[in-house]
Amino acid sequence: MNIISWNVNGIRAILKKDFKEQIKSINPDILCLQETKAHPDQVDEMLKKYEHHFWNASIRKKGYSGTAIFSKIQPISITYGINEEEHDQEGRVITAEFKDFYLITVYTPNSGRGLVRLDYRQTWDKSFLKFVKKLEKTKPVIICGDLNVAHTEIDLANPVTNYNKTAGYTQQEIDGFENLIKADFIDTFRMFNKEPKHYTYWGYWNNLRKRNIGWRIDYFLVSKTFKNQVKDSKILSEMMGSDHCPVELVLK
Repeated sequence: MNIISWNVNGIRAILKKDFKEQIKSINPDILCLQETKAHPDQVDEMLKKYEHHFWNASIRKKGYSGTAIFSKIQPISITYGINEEEHDQEGRVITAEFKDFYLITVYTPNSGRGLVRLDYRQTWDKSFLKFVKKLEKTKPVIICGDLNVAHTEIDLANPVTNYNKTAGYTQQEIDGFENLIKADFIDTFRMFNKEPKHYTYWGYWNNLRKRNIGWRIDYFLVSKTFKNQVKDSKILSEMMGSDHCPVELVLK
């Protein structure tokens, strides 16, 4: 089984590019999207490929945030959000239950320019950890998506100039991610690659992607008990169309 996760930064925009052809070439069994910025009736053509499709759109603000799952395999169940009203207004989480695991796609809140949402982000991180650990009592959990944090200094091109100044690389956000690791979730990409200069996000300005000045903020995390089921974890940096590239998890 292969699972793709991709922050598309607007599904309506990326559909005007060669998104469908690229997805066809990868042919994932499950496709998870973040920052869709759309409701399903706005992208009917995308719904034809996968028999099972699920959307979580922002209630608070149209054209903002949003997640989606497209699956060739019918889930046992689907839930939306993390069961806390404070956090469930922006369409950020979908959980699909399958026979052997839960799959969560998440678009973690960005702390914002000037770190204006950093306090909220810390509240979110605690609530999200509580949510996933509760699920894990039943069966292993796979978390995928844009977690909006670079975990270590090798996960971004300029750690010194961004540390505690830029959203995605403050100590509070790093600690929030580290709490997932301490709770026995595995960063699957680092199972196979310990090297720097592997990124999943590049700003659109100053030709950053071509220069590979980026951040690794898109992940597949798995419960430690599920680690042996992971065959590979990749960054598909050649895939274009968004300011993020897709990441892929291959299961045995």
